Amino acid sequence: MVRSDLTPQLSALLAGASKLADSIEAAAVLVLAEHVYDFRAIRATFEKRPVIIASNKQEIVEAAKKEGLSEVLLSHEPQTRQIQVSQALLEAIADDLLPTGAKVVAVYTSFDKDALDTVSIISLTERLARLTRRDLQRLETSVPLDTLRRVVDLAVEIGREGREGHAVGTLFVVGQHRKVLEMSHEGVHDPFRGYSAKERMIHNPRVRESIKELAQIDGAFVISSDGQVVSAGRILDANAESITLSKGLGARHWAAAGISKAARAIAIAVSESTGTVRIFQDGVVVLRIEPLDQAMKWHEVATEPPLD
Repeated sequence: MVRSDLTPQLSALLAGASKLADSIEAAAVLVLAEHVYDFRAIRATFEKRPVIIASNKQEIVEAAKKEGLSEVLLSHEPQTRQIQVSQALLEAIADDLLPTGAKVVAVYTSFDKDALDTVSIISLTERLARLTRRDLQRLETSVPLDTLRRVVDLAVEIGREGREGHAVGTLFVVGQHRKVLEMSHEGVHDPFRGYSAKERMIHNPRVRESIKELAQIDGAFVISSDGQVVSAGRILDANAESITLSKGLGARHWAAAGISKAARAIAIAVSESTGTVRIFQDGVVVLRIEPLDQAMKWHEVATEPPLD
């Protein structure tokens, strides 16, 4: 493992980033690292601020950890630099390394793949409101993106708004609906029973309003891949014994994790206490969305990382 010492140019860049972090009272500094740098020197440069090292290379995060820095391991799939920064921020929030409303100074590579050359100020409140389609596209699932996006939008609205001034927690299971029905039982009389398929589609505004109202009942909404609300108020019976979740997550999240693994479905849980939306796949949280004051904005990303 070869360590890259700090060049005069990089030292100057980091010193400037440190002054910037102090001036805006940043909660932390995020460094998107492509190499094992002199992390002890980096930690000394930002002595007043926590430093988070993010990388898709195991040896880099391990080297950062040895020097007492917080670390985030990213996925190895080819991604734009913007997506990598977003993923690092989401993971850092999930690991309680960052508060959701903070400002962060990010240092990363934009033009030269072998050198850190860019410093940005990121407001997490604004950044997390702009989810890209690729956040959902990277999920390996047979559920069409449009269906998944509509359900996630609805879950975020419920988490942010609640119902009639009260916080509401709920659970959606999307895809593999026949398996999900086999692995669950009716908790209440199904309010969607007897309606035509057209009258149960998730894109129907009346259906969305009904779901918001019914979100207060116990049980899960089961959504087919084509966006049809198959059932509501289902009690999930999938086993979650082999699953590990973060401390503090309750029965709804364990049920979401269990059904996502057993039925190979996508489960979307809304926390009643915080409004946080967690998306589960194969028994683990793959995306976490914090409640925001403004609606999410979906947009494409055209920026690509530097070429090798």
